[in-house]
Amino acid sequence: MPKTVLSAVLLVLACLLVPLGALSTWAKYEIGDRDSYVATMAPLASDDAVRTAVADEVTGAVMKEIDVGPLRGAVEAFVGDAVRSFTETAAYRTAWDAANRAAYDAVRRAWGDDSDGAVTIDLAPITEQIKRQLADDGVPFASKIPVKHTEVTVMRSSDDLGWLRRVFGVLRSAGLWLPVAAVVLAVAGVLLAASRRRAVVATGLGGGLAAGVLLVGVAVGRGVMLDDLPAEVSRGAAGAVYDALTASLWAAAWVLVGVGLVVALGAWLSPRWRSAPRAGRGWSRSSPRP
Repeated sequence: MPKTVLSAVLLVLACLLVPLGALSTWAKYEIGDRDSYVATMAPLASDDAVRTAVADEVTGAVMKEIDVGPLRGAVEAFVGDAVRSFTETAAYRTAWDAANRAAYDAVRRAWGDDSDGAVTIDLAPITEQIKRQLADDGVPFASKIPVKHTEVTVMRSSDDLGWLRRVFGVLRSAGLWLPVAAVVLAVAGVLLAASRRRAVVATGLGGGLAAGVLLVGVAVGRGVMLDDLPAEVSRGAAGAVYDALTASLWAAAWVLVGVGLVVALGAWLSPRWRSAPRAGRGWSRSSPRP
């Protein structure tokens, strides 16, 4: 195989591995690690859509367990206010982290298995805190509220994203090997190229374009996931969860786009590479004939 053909093949493979390398690193160190997942989800404790979804679920669960007759409307409003007030406390953030740590396995199944299971967070720890708060406020029925496993759905995996879930396990296993392989292939392709300047420019543009495709894929995946949600699931909360989980992937893709464009532009404008052919021609003209 001629060196030029081999160089082109290596550079194409390197560009194709750019988005796969970003995905594998994200799968390994973001979704594949429990502590990283909990840290990623922690800021959502202050998200308005998530807090509203949690408050509605907990309030509804509490009201199903008590019978207050004609006072139901007033009591429900009181419980709702108490729950929303609790979602602004440090105790709620602690309970939120505990619930997400427990939900981690469901997230891995949803992203890694070829199934249509939903990602739910058990709100029992939050309900327990609300029960204590109502009891401390002197609400008569509060101590009799049973703390059951009340779940709020924050994501539902879609059959339309089956291709992503099928490769997720492979990418998670690959980890950092894919981005390392992309760099090795790119370097080898440039060294074998007849024109290294053009090879670097092509690699930068190709890598940036591949990272751009990844950005489109993340955006399309968000739309598909939200469109597939049942009516009772909060789209705002689900969107916030998806954005939190893919934030590092989104940022990495934009960085790769920028790096690719900078590398391509730098190689194109490089004085050394631009002047090398002229210097060679000048030496040939000025050299004495034998």
